[in-house]
Amino acid sequence: MFQLLTKRIQLASKIAPMWTFNGSNIRKIHATASLWHGEYEWQDPKSEDEVVNVVYIDKDGNKTNVRGKVGDNILYLAHRYKIPMEGACEASLACTTCHVYIPHDFLDRLPPSEEKEDDLLDMAPFLKENSRLGCQIILTKELEGMEIQLPQATRNFYVDGHKPTPH
Repeated sequence: MFQLLTKRIQLASKIAPMWTFNGSNIRKIHATASLWHGEYEWQDPKSEDEVVNVVYIDKDGNKTNVRGKVGDNILYLAHRYKIPMEGACEASLACTTCHVYIPHDFLDRLPPSEEKEDDLLDMAPFLKENSRLGCQIILTKELEGMEIQLPQATRNFYVDGHKPTPH
């Protein structure tokens, strides 16, 4: 029985490293909880040095000024401020529901898009040469004042007017 228990703990320690096993001793290691997807964006800046002000423009042209911070993902930041950006795949780079337009003068300030993002954008409705996926854009001080335009529609939004909430 003890051997079966030790094998299970050894296996569990490989899967969930918060438990360790060294021979006959079993010990739980305390680990600080990590942030979940988008949780960082719900935290206010700790100082003015990390503030990055951006503007979201919805499909109707309404502007929302947002006080973000360095390191914020613009998809999750949009969720915090109830901007209608779906993000169905939760930033796993598997959909186009966070499709946005970035002003041309800010495109060079962003890291280049990777092939996977480009492939997904090819499937996005209303694609433009300044299209990017919001989940792939992390705020830096160089993006201060950027206006993020949402397209007229995305592929996964409901047609009956229902707008899903982030989960």
